[in-house]
Amino acid sequence: MSQHHDQKIVLAIDQKPKLGQGILLSIQHLFAMFGATVLVPALTGMSPAIALISSGIGTLVFILITKGKVPSYLGSSFAFINPIIAMKALEANPESGIAIGSFLVGSFLVGVTYSLVALFIAKAGTKWLMELLPPIVVGPVIMVIGLGLASTAIKMVTNNPSGEYDLTYVTIGFITLIITIVTAIFSKGFLSVIPVLVGIIGGYLFSIAMGVVDLAPVLQAKWFMIPDFTVPFIHYTPTLSWYVIFLMIPVAIVPIAEHIGHQLVLSKVVNKDLIDDPGLDRSMLGDGVATMIAACLGGPPNTTYGENIGVLAITRAFSIYVFIGAACFAILFGFCGKISALLSTIPTPVMGGVSILLFGIIASSGLRMLIENNVDFKIKRNLIISSVILIIGIGGAAIHIGDLFSLEGMALASIIGVALNLILPGRESISFKEMFNEENK
Repeated sequence: MSQHHDQKIVLAIDQKPKLGQGILLSIQHLFAMFGATVLVPALTGMSPAIALISSGIGTLVFILITKGKVPSYLGSSFAFINPIIAMKALEANPESGIAIGSFLVGSFLVGVTYSLVALFIAKAGTKWLMELLPPIVVGPVIMVIGLGLASTAIKMVTNNPSGEYDLTYVTIGFITLIITIVTAIFSKGFLSVIPVLVGIIGGYLFSIAMGVVDLAPVLQAKWFMIPDFTVPFIHYTPTLSWYVIFLMIPVAIVPIAEHIGHQLVLSKVVNKDLIDDPGLDRSMLGDGVATMIAACLGGPPNTTYGENIGVLAITRAFSIYVFIGAACFAILFGFCGKISALLSTIPTPVMGGVSILLFGIIASSGLRMLIENNVDFKIKRNLIISSVILIIGIGGAAIHIGDLFSLEGMALASIIGVALNLILPGRESISFKEMFNEENK
């Protein structure tokens, strides 16, 4: 990756851009995170407007906690799509005994978990985290997220609102997918950074031509509108159950590992060791506080965004002010009724078409992690750990003990993966410094 260092830095982290340049760069970062940040609430039945506002506020808080040294954007985390869908289904069923708003309590606890991990890192350093979450555990767990969502993406493309197979929907889904792929592979400059957004816009225009879109809500919506925030103690009474704890918290393993990976990659891109200064404890705490704030507004858990790191690598404009600008735009967009209404009219197959690629990329990035860290599958230990994680995670295995305790899917796979790694003989130790130096060779 040394080619990064030969390229000229356009804007240093603490450098202020000129107004026009700053606005354009900020909007580009907004576009880079937009598709994925809006997709999570679209899939889980949450409000895209609140997701935008909470991602903006979360990013500002993150920048504050990391003393303006880590150029990162925080958007909705994909890891929690399935747990949130499962929780909301239970909340809708009065017989389940799961209280309304429990998924938000779960999200809040995820933020608390990040913060506790940050506290541990501050006290005990990073070595213990690498022992718990080596690539052989994290890689397959990331693959489980992508592959576990595969059926969601395909249903979005093939089924109409009444749940029947619909060729029009399939056509829209595949046209969207093709536009996204063509943009990602063949476009240059600005467009190459936002293939997801280009795909969504292309698919949307095609859907209008196919007569699937109803634009009436957009015309009726006001320009300024306060979204329906879901605030604890006002809209619901937070209640804690074992179910919430065991469905949501184990999944936090994934964004924590993702966060570490992002900080390593970002350190490479900006050529500064961010794990050392401002420290992994500060960036992790920023992530935690942002997620707790999001949960209190009714938004999904946050995570640092790889899409925006990609933009940084291409533009070489590392200025923290660009991220402050992007966060402010996201908050403004969230309060714009017309934009919220427009987002709600995007047909499901358009989001499905983009999701085929996005979820696949998540799965592939887990695979990439295994390859880049030279995980050797001739070693039985590695083969066993990854095989068990993949099948338990994708197969949707579950442990239910009455109504008290439930552990399933990815959460169960993560815990079993960590346990197997700790129990099976032949474990290797690796430190962050080694990983950073390895990556920088």
